[in-house]
Amino acid sequence: MNTTPTLSIAESASFDANAFATHALSSAGTLAVVLDHTLLKPEATRAQVIRLCHEAAEHRFACAMVNPTWVAVAVETLAGTGVPVGVVIGFPLGASLCASKCDETKRVLKLGAHDVDMVLNIGLLKSGSKEDFEAVRQDIRGVVELAHGAGGIVKVILETCLLTFEEKMRASELALAAGADFIKTSTGFSSGGATVDDITLMRSVAGTRAGVKASGGIRSLADASAMLHAGATRIGASASVKILAELTGKS
Repeated sequence: MNTTPTLSIAESASFDANAFATHALSSAGTLAVVLDHTLLKPEATRAQVIRLCHEAAEHRFACAMVNPTWVAVAVETLAGTGVPVGVVIGFPLGASLCASKCDETKRVLKLGAHDVDMVLNIGLLKSGSKEDFEAVRQDIRGVVELAHGAGGIVKVILETCLLTFEEKMRASELALAAGADFIKTSTGFSSGGATVDDITLMRSVAGTRAGVKASGGIRSLADASAMLHAGATRIGASASVKILAELTGKS
């Protein structure tokens, strides 16, 4: 049985991006809950991770997003705040073995992570055969099943700057077919980040089936606003505090 999804454009009109953006940008509180406060640079220290978590708790961001080695620290720091910990898997290349991604996912979930942002296997996707597409779907599905079983969510990073138009559509469909909660643009570690065109395309495929996360190069309120109006429902940024300050006029 062929389980590879066909390319399609979903009911883009069914998701009102402008209404969502208007609401998200109406106050610091409503904007904060769509921002993943992020620190993924390899040289990040324990003190910097703890500061990130304190900022996430203070501003009530959607999550504090860290590398796997810092999950336990972040969970301890955020204990009792209600702010979840996010973590990246197979990061930043997506070329890990499926078993390795699943093992990493199991371990971070056990440590208390909730949001799991995994990198799609880009090379397999670009290889282009039905078997390769199915392997990409299964790679995602393994992580999704583990995360959902533990009450978590999965965002699949497509690394759009490395993909053609058709590959972006294919990657979005494969992630959705595998049960992803969000499709996400970028790691921030490749040749480009989020663009309005990519968010528009991803939302047109996702419709109302899943969230769309913009990440990579979002450093200002204007950047965030553009992504939200294009169809993003979550934004990953290391400049989250600055973005909120711009909204409230405190920058």
